[in-house]
Amino acid sequence: MAGGYETIEHTADVLVKCHGVTLEECFETAARALFEQMVDLEDVSTSETCIFRVEGGDREELLYAFLSELIFLFDAYGMVLKEFDVEFEDGSLRCEARGERLDLSRHTALGAVKAITYHMLDVDPQEPSVTVLFDV
Repeated sequence: MAGGYETIEHTADVLVKCHGVTLEECFETAARALFEQMVDLEDVSTSETCIFRVEGGDREELLYAFLSELIFLFDAYGMVLKEFDVEFEDGSLRCEARGERLDLSRHTALGAVKAITYHMLDVDPQEPSVTVLFDV
């Protein structure tokens, strides 16, 4: 994953703009940015794999559903994910993500992301980039 992201100043939450060569890479970068808000990923292994699919009417809905599913996997199962392979398929998104379950004896928790918001959510296929506001 060669894409990167920048954190843009915002009053209360965390706003990120993610770049990549493709939109899929931008989505992968947004996923990593999400988990980097919650856990220091340096000591997280990639020993477990989660594969899932989400649907949406457009790219913004796909991004929202994708990142919301990642928050669910963290909240419900303690999954801390750090590597992502995203593919768009006929109005849906398929993701294969790798990481491991949160273990506070080895991992450093940084903060909570409560939700993804549609406010300021943007998918720009021309640049390509995605902009996401994390509700912390």
